Amino acid sequence: TESKHRRCGGDLKTRSAELGSAVTASPLTSVLPASPKFSSIQTTAKKSIALHSETRKELAKPATVTKEERRAQIDGRHKYLISRLADGIGLNEQEVEEAIISDDKFQLIEQFFAPGGLKKLLFFYQDVLQQKSNTSLRSDGSTNTLLQKKLFITMGSTENFTGACVFFLRTSDKAITASNVSQEVNFGIFDCTNGNILQGLEFFLSQVMIPALKSQQNWGAVKEGLKNSQIQDFLYLVDKFVGTLSSSRQNIEDKIQLTKVNIDTYISNLQNPSDYMMAG
Repeated sequence: TESKHRRCGGDLKTRSAELGSAVTASPLTSVLPASPKFSSIQTTAKKSIALHSETRKELAKPATVTKEERRAQIDGRHKYLISRLADGIGLNEQEVEEAIISDDKFQLIEQFFAPGGLKKLLFFYQDVLQQKSNTSLRSDGSTNTLLQKKLFITMGSTENFTGACVFFLRTSDKAITASNVSQEVNFGIFDCTNGNILQGLEFFLSQVMIPALKSQQNWGAVKEGLKNSQIQDFLYLVDKFVGTLSSSRQNIEDKIQLTKVNIDTYISNLQNPSDYMMAG
């Protein structure tokens, strides 16, 4: 009986060691016996990995093809936008073109050019969280990300606005062509670096729009132009709005400052308690 117990104990230890080796070992070959059947499994697994790699390459091809198709569509209209964007945000034209053809909203540009198309075309240029290239998942399942400047097309309603907005506005419902794009499309930049939208709007109105309006010669049906009382009232209201905007911005930023008053002359004349009471 004692020898049976010893044999059973030895068998249990052996099986426990085998089970622990099977659980902790990384490659399957360290716990499975070498046999023709297992070699076949290994070969199948290797083929599966190779096929998976090929599948990923095939999935990447449509994105590359799409970019090249979009690049082939670039004409004088696109080049005008690219030139304005490059000048406005300080990138070179090649970088701007690459950002545009890589954008999922590329079709918005074509909709903007079409007869009776979109009235505006917006681009944001700001810091966005992007995954580092050639990085894998961390042990906690997260990825390595960092803030990087990115130029992208937007409708302006889904992304937070924290940087610069470059906008193009149509002046008519005509089809935008390479020959009329500079006449039919207005361009501007609305800079709200660090998300300071009020300051960006104040600067845009006071430094860009108001000077442009005050130098405007053609006011359409209003023949008197700047001499017209309605035009003068309009410009006055815009000026007043900018002033209110500036006050609101300063209030929000807690930058209300009291005027410094020199009280030395008053203090020097205080000689006795009655003088203090009088000053109070």
